Amino acid sequence: MLIDTPTNRPVTTGTTTTTATRRRHDDAPDTAALFTRLAELEEGPEREAVRDELVALWLPMAHRIAGRFRDRGESLEDLKQVAALGLVKAVDRFDPSRGAFESYAVPTITGEVKRHFRDRMWALRVPRRVQELRNKVRVARRELTQNPGSPEPSVADLAAHTGLTEEEVGAGIEALESFSTLSLDAELSADDDGYSLADTLGSTDASYDVVVDRESAKEGLRRLPERERAILYMRFFEDMTQSRIADHLGISQMHVSRLISRSCARVRDEAMGQRTGARDSGGTSTTA
Repeated sequence: MLIDTPTNRPVTTGTTTTTATRRRHDDAPDTAALFTRLAELEEGPEREAVRDELVALWLPMAHRIAGRFRDRGESLEDLKQVAALGLVKAVDRFDPSRGAFESYAVPTITGEVKRHFRDRMWALRVPRRVQELRNKVRVARRELTQNPGSPEPSVADLAAHTGLTEEEVGAGIEALESFSTLSLDAELSADDDGYSLADTLGSTDASYDVVVDRESAKEGLRRLPERERAILYMRFFEDMTQSRIADHLGISQMHVSRLISRSCARVRDEAMGQRTGARDSGGTSTTA
């Protein structure tokens, strides 16, 4: 009767005894021959078929790795998809002459899942360095509170455990609270007249812009010749048409139109600080 011996039992070679430290999982199939064949094939349907077969054989391992990251705010099915993508990358990049596929695929798939959390799961994006601080603080918290009855570690405790400064620990703690956001529709009061977070937020008042524009234009308007100020007043405050203004002043409508355009441009340039040339001393006055 054949007996299946474990792979981690002592192996004796001559007078030397070694222990195989690598433990193979049930989801680690022997695919060395398939990888050798894949490396020899040119691009085409046959190579694609071998590649798909390898991915299917190793997919349980990818799913097992994805399961390590459950309960971190992402659904297991989505994590399995990300892990499967990492597996495909590992199959495509693996060189069978460099060793066992499992030792290459595990860090590749794990890295893909970690990148997913780092780049896709943050509701509020923070710099990469702050994300790393967050991870160090999270791990330190878990290690310091793993024994039952352990108190919540202080900032000083976390700093001593991680080797970070207290300022860095503070940044990491803030980042822990930035991983997810609160909905604007979240109720902030349990009363009958409850209100949501959105109700507490202010909105931009357009009147402030009007005040700023008005104050910015005052000096430019004061510098205009009296007749041009009168034309602007009749046009924009008394709502007179250009033809009525022209009749009132005894000039052509076209001349009124030019004066309005030129006056507005001057005031706008001065208000925006965009005038490039010096203003003529009294030369801007026009005659009919």
